[in-house]
Amino acid sequence: VQLQAFGGGLVQAGGCLRLSCVASVPIFTINAMGWYRQAPGKQRELVASITSGGGGTVYADSVKGRFTISRDNGKKMVYLQMNSLEPEDTAVYYCKAEQNSGYYWGQGTLVTVSS
Repeated sequence: VQLQAFGGGLVQAGGCLRLSCVASVPIFTINAMGWYRQAPGKQRELVASITSGGGGTVYADSVKGRFTISRDNGKKMVYLQMNSLEPEDTAVYYCKAEQNSGYYWGQGTLVTVSS
């Protein structure tokens, strides 16, 4: 499985961005996909995840109500809509795919939120 993430950039606090992740295989073959982030000097953390079958979602407490994860099976895409961005959201964001055979990471996309 190959993943490509894009959509990062520089945005002011309060602004929004949408990250996209395209997979090399149909989304329905992947158990779950997620967005993670890693800020400088910090560990990588889960931001949001979505199951490919039932569409169940999980969010980190810090992004609940501001971020929304969604998927488009036909386009093999997973999205992360980020609203009301805060400087604390600045990080490299990664998408991850989980299959029975293992998990796979895409390259990161940098999100910088200025105050």
